[in-house]
Formats: sequence, C-alpha cells, structure tokens
Amino acid sequence: MNEKMLRAIVEAGGVKQIRIIADGARFHIEADTHTGTITAATLQGKVKTWATLDAAAKWVKGIGVGNAKVDIARWHPSQRGMAI
Repeated sequence: MNEKMLRAIVEAGGVKQIRIIADGARFHIEADTHTGTITAATLQGKVKTWATLDAAAKWVKGIGVGNAKVDIARWHPSQRGMAI
C-alpha cells in the first residue's frame, strides 16, 4: 500500500499498530488494520525500504503515527545489500 493510501487509513483511524521491521541492513513498515496486515509500498508496488531506523521512524511520524514497535531480530547493520 502506498504512502497516500496508508495516510488516509491512519487519518480514518483504521490502523491499530505500526511495526518497523529490520531485515538485513534495511527496514520496512507493516501496519495492522482491522482487516489485516499491510506493508508500505512504493508507487510501483515494491516494498518500501529505508537504510536507517531514524529514516523509517521519520516516515512513520510523517504519516501521522506517534507510536511504533521496532523489530530488530533480523537486523544485521553490517550486511551489504544485493545489487539486482
């Protein structure tokens, strides 16, 4: 789900919880809604990722959410990304 749609769901009160999830050296956002879990995506439909935790947190704050859980179980800050 892209930023515009996710922001609309937040404004309507449809988001129960936001999670910032680490995977390797990147972070992505998942939101629990009344209908299930959605992942933040780019306009092209790919999973939106951030290189730093503070950048992901700023994005979450920017869509109007003040609380988020951080899952760093799979975080490996020194892991290099794969060039695709």
